[in-house]
Amino acid sequence: MLDLVINYLQSISPVLAAFYASLFTWVLTACGASLVFLIRKMNRGLLDGMLGFTGGVMVAASYWSLLAPSIEMSSGDGFLKVLPAAIGFGFGALFLFMLDKILPHLHINFKEGEKEGVKSPWHRTTLLVLAITMHNIPEGLAVGVLFGGVALGIPEATIGGAVALALGIGIQNFPEGIAVSMPLRRQGMSRFKSFWYGQLSAIVEPIAAVIGALAVTFFTPILPYALAFAAGAMIFVVVEEVIPETQRDKYTDVATLGFIGGFILMMILDVALG
Repeated sequence: MLDLVINYLQSISPVLAAFYASLFTWVLTACGASLVFLIRKMNRGLLDGMLGFTGGVMVAASYWSLLAPSIEMSSGDGFLKVLPAAIGFGFGALFLFMLDKILPHLHINFKEGEKEGVKSPWHRTTLLVLAITMHNIPEGLAVGVLFGGVALGIPEATIGGAVALALGIGIQNFPEGIAVSMPLRRQGMSRFKSFWYGQLSAIVEPIAAVIGALAVTFFTPILPYALAFAAGAMIFVVVEEVIPETQRDKYTDVATLGFIGGFILMMILDVALG
């Protein structure tokens, strides 16, 4: 089954392949959010463990799927070989840093008074959704950029690696969907609205994926920079948002083990399929 998917994605345009792959990651977010119809209350320990798992997948994907190929495909030796990856990584982190300072948002386990970004009268619901949406921008970009690299015939960017990245991000998007919908339900929102906002947080991924694929298709030389850019953005999200969200209660060990599990799973997927 997986071979059929890989062969099909390889036979179509990179933009369309990136769109389909990121659509899959959005669907898994929606599946996670749909649990709000089945579960009355989410255990905090389980939520922190799932958020930790999300962070582990993102860190592993940042290296195995993005940074390592970026360095390998760069020309030159020594400092020159790693320079594109270093520049791209720095700009990716800086992009999310600026977005974090501008976009009003509120992290999942944070209190109302801990809102970030510019001051806004927006409701807590909107701010929670925007926080998760920020997670998903670099994830969508990563999928799009990697599929774009595959289409260009870059040896370091393999279709198996691109599929592994989409699969790993999709898996970690499942708990992200839960992480949005359940807190909204706990605040008194209806089940349908909680689900709606939960799945809506990932709708940005197909958009970002198409942009990433188009960018590297038309501007081939930026590919190593673009891969590292996505990696830098993802690492910023993990360090600035995901990990702090898991360290605010008594389940820090559960979150840490979840992180390790997510890292191992993504490493296995990328090495086995890539």
